[in-house]
Amino acid sequence: MPVVTMTEQARPTPSGDGRSTASRGGRRLLAALAGLLAAAVALGIAELVAALVGPASSPVVAVGDAAITLTPEPVKSFAIRTFGENDKIVLILGTLVVIALYALVIGLVGLRNRRLGVVGIALFGLVGVVAALTRPAGGVLDGLPSLVGAVAGAFALLALLAPLQLPAPAGATSGPATARDADAAPVAVDRDGLAGRLRDALGAGDRKGAGMDRRRFFLSSGVAVGVAAVAGGGGRLLQQRFDVAGERSDLVLPRPASPAPALPAGADLAADVDGLTPLFTPNREFYRVDTAITVPQISPSDYRLTLTGMFDSPRSYTLDDLFGRDDLIERDVTLTCVSNEVGGRLAGTARWLGVPLGAFLRENGVRDGSDQLVCTSSDGMTIGAPTRSALEVDDAMLAFGMNGEPLPVEHGFPVRMLIPGLYGYVSACKWLTRIEATTFAAFDPYWVERDWAAQAPIKVFSRIDTPAPLRAFPAGRRPIAGVAWAQTRGISRVEVRVDDQDWTEADLSPQVDADLWRQWVLPYDFAPGRHEVTVRATSADGETQTEERARPKPDGASGWHSIQVISR
Repeated sequence: MPVVTMTEQARPTPSGDGRSTASRGGRRLLAALAGLLAAAVALGIAELVAALVGPASSPVVAVGDAAITLTPEPVKSFAIRTFGENDKIVLILGTLVVIALYALVIGLVGLRNRRLGVVGIALFGLVGVVAALTRPAGGVLDGLPSLVGAVAGAFALLALLAPLQLPAPAGATSGPATARDADAAPVAVDRDGLAGRLRDALGAGDRKGAGMDRRRFFLSSGVAVGVAAVAGGGGRLLQQRFDVAGERSDLVLPRPASPAPALPAGADLAADVDGLTPLFTPNREFYRVDTAITVPQISPSDYRLTLTGMFDSPRSYTLDDLFGRDDLIERDVTLTCVSNEVGGRLAGTARWLGVPLGAFLRENGVRDGSDQLVCTSSDGMTIGAPTRSALEVDDAMLAFGMNGEPLPVEHGFPVRMLIPGLYGYVSACKWLTRIEATTFAAFDPYWVERDWAAQAPIKVFSRIDTPAPLRAFPAGRRPIAGVAWAQTRGISRVEVRVDDQDWTEADLSPQVDADLWRQWVLPYDFAPGRHEVTVRATSADGETQTEERARPKPDGASGWHSIQVISR
């Protein structure tokens, strides 16, 4: 084996090798931190620019919106079932985690090769630009925050890596042995091994002989943190200028020409039954399921509802035009989401105020050939509603009031559509800005493109609210209670079964409106032990809720709700 002679003193000491390894490890750790801080600067600057363009142009929001569009339906359904209304918060946090991991890698890559690090930041910005520009409601300027943020991030990365890649001090060695050790006792060394180590040492970037200025790095890091915090925080504050909460609170709702029917005495049984869902759902507790990461902010003075397509006399309406009509209606209507599982909570009731949809469409001459209304939200979401239902369902409306106040921003302010008897994804377009009269054959809206049914009437549904499943309670008499609904038809009977006993008819709350759910209560004497409680409902037209279990996709869940309870 070919050898070279070295002095015994040329052998690297264990302590020296340990310091070298620790130095390289520390450099890489700081480089990863540099990548993370550069990404923070990029996002902070992008938020600041988004304050000039609009909140939806933020890279995190744009990428999150794109993720929602690209996410497979089973994953979306899982997110809604698991996280409910918090699914968007989870998505944003997940996006930030992915960005953080990517940034750590970019920092390590940049330590080896600065150009590749800059390219990595550029790709990060490109993803944001593409996501922003391809949004349904995206404009040319929406890509600007991601672009400017990427440039700022690249400069930050170079500035943070510079203290980690200083030139080696004069006289520094690049390996464990040098020619100056020639006068000591010879030892055998593998020349190929030395060559390999030399190649590693001379690799682009993290060189053993490179110097490192930790003080300068941490000073630069402090500046980066400050820039990211000030730009990001300032951007978020400036984005509040788009907020329309103040304008919403200044609105005074008009009086309806046709008020909601008065509630009979004792209409709400929740006052006497702990755990029973109230007849009406407060706005702050009303469920929300949509794809909007940032809630659209539409100024009442800027609002326009445009009619297009198969109308004889299409036109645009301002919010004042809608408020000023003399045929406004007020109705109590229960809404439910198609994603609602058996026994789920994605349902709620409110008192709605708005323009009767059938009359509105007729006065604009909707043509007989139209069987679908494609409703478009201000953020580009499309919802397809059957034209026939819009014309024939009495309580269908363009709603702008909810429980005595203007629509909450997150529930569609200033105007949304609702058609009782249909799941929201085929009827309840929020932030409504356009209605196109067309046909089912001509256009597939957002959810239909994703293989949900084009038409989806709400199924007969019932739910047990109390007692809570698997919670022990004292044996003896206690109420079994819940709610049931079958919009446009109403509920005529609710039956409860405990274990293998016969079905027993429950007491119902007074009938108010067919579009409103009904509460039901059955007092029951529980013997000690574990029991199975099951409920089923029958609509006013005689349809009994099916026992057959079905998942929500493609047209709504079905099956009897059953729970296990324990009495002691």
